[in-house]
Amino acid sequence: MNQEERRSYLIKYLINENHEYRDMAIPKSADEQKQLLRGLLNIRMPALADHSFIEVQDTYLKEELCQKGITDINELVQVQSGIYLWQGDITTLRCDAIVNAANSGMTGCYVPNHKCIDNAIHTFSGIQLRCKCAEIMYAQGHEEETGKAKITPAYNLPCKYVIHTVGPIVYGELTKREENLLVSCYRSCLELADEYHLSSIAFCCISTGEFRFPNERAAELAIETIKKYKEETNSKMEVVFNVFKDTDYDIYRRLLG
Repeated sequence: MNQEERRSYLIKYLINENHEYRDMAIPKSADEQKQLLRGLLNIRMPALADHSFIEVQDTYLKEELCQKGITDINELVQVQSGIYLWQGDITTLRCDAIVNAANSGMTGCYVPNHKCIDNAIHTFSGIQLRCKCAEIMYAQGHEEETGKAKITPAYNLPCKYVIHTVGPIVYGELTKREENLLVSCYRSCLELADEYHLSSIAFCCISTGEFRFPNERAAELAIETIKKYKEETNSKMEVVFNVFKDTDYDIYRRLLG
């Protein structure tokens, strides 16, 4: 099976799972097929699939990753001792753990082809991640609290683990409570990473964008929290500040010198 055949198989499998989609036309172009596949994965509820589906999906996602290219943390240059700044797609970064800016449901973004990091991480890790998150949430019995963190395997991503944290949502003027909750997100992720004896972690810009936390203040708190944690615990963990937008890159570069 080549990549085109795998993609076609996965699309047909997902369409056939739901009778409402069975008359859906499959586009001919590869780009449109990729969008359709991502959308179908996004809206699929947590559920196991046939072994054959998992096998094809895993092979497909790994090949897509190879085509995008993997960046290893060892290729990055430190901007400060044990701290890196990297602009790129966090789903292509090889390190011990990446941080996902999750929502309180913790099972990913269900909006087809949404551009949030939660959507990307769940899309490119495969359906196993949503199933694992659903299992954790079922056992917990309630929505995830803001400022806490949970860890899962990364499945088809190049990192080993995904650490999921729910950041504060800013509805009006930024408050001290929201700042404290964001600090708690970073600290909870670091504590969990240390608990699992991880040597590296990559943080996205938690709570910015959809959750409307001001980018500049979010970056200040992120840097302050990580430096304070490393000083207090003598942690040797390597930390990557991952940014996607030029605006965030400029902010972090200025703040980190």
